[in-house]
Amino acid sequence: MSVMQRNGAAAGPGARAQLNGSRRDLADWGGAAIRLTDISKVYGRGEGAVHAVDRLSLSVGNGEFVCLVGASGCGKSTLLSIVAGLDMPTAGRVDTGERRVAIMFQEPALFPWLTARRNVELALRARRVQKDERRRRAAELLETVHLAEFADKRPHELSGGMRQRVALARALAQDADVLLMDEPFGALDAMTRDLLHDELERICSERELTVLFVTHNVREAARLGDRVVLLSSRPGRVIEEYDVPRTGPRRIDSASVAGLASKITDRLREEMRRHG
Repeated sequence: MSVMQRNGAAAGPGARAQLNGSRRDLADWGGAAIRLTDISKVYGRGEGAVHAVDRLSLSVGNGEFVCLVGASGCGKSTLLSIVAGLDMPTAGRVDTGERRVAIMFQEPALFPWLTARRNVELALRARRVQKDERRRRAAELLETVHLAEFADKRPHELSGGMRQRVALARALAQDADVLLMDEPFGALDAMTRDLLHDELERICSERELTVLFVTHNVREAARLGDRVVLLSSRPGRVIEEYDVPRTGPRRIDSASVAGLASKITDRLREEMRRHG
């Protein structure tokens, strides 16, 4: 039973963000894989305290791909850390309904002395999966990210895109229902990033993953997301959200992606100018 159910919240089909100052479809939170309710995060105390996030509420539906965008320092990565349980909110509630949550960062953070397969096996070992099963599952996951033939290569023998694929396989090895991604493709060249967009989209569809994805690249958000949520400058609040229509395959350079990205960018610039 979820935190909100224990507190008497109604269940229903809705899964929306809360625009600070007005509520949108928050009467029904059912079908949500992630629920953040009035989350605030303050670092430090007194005059030196930094308010990273302020009374932010957000829900992400089962199987939904939601992208968070906003200026640097608006609390995007902080929110992922809170959902992952790596950090605690100063106030508010977090609910993932006991779903398994995995997180993937911008840097792949692979152990350099281990092969790609052994790096993936580490996540399985942490779950106490037996040795033979670990080998089988790691091979299967590397096949999923199209790296089966590189299983015995160490990180320095792989390209940046390949290392991120290994990191993705390791995240998938946690058998997560919810995947948190913190600018995982930010350091990659445009072509590699575009190819990984296709791979991520395929994997999420096959596994019915729920994804909360942080990026500074507005076009990337418009390309990948079912919904794009725009946060204010610090402290982070939800100020806009954009539903992304699924009318067929999307490309980073398609007209629909470019049009939505332009609209979001204009609103982001307006917010940044307002805060100087």
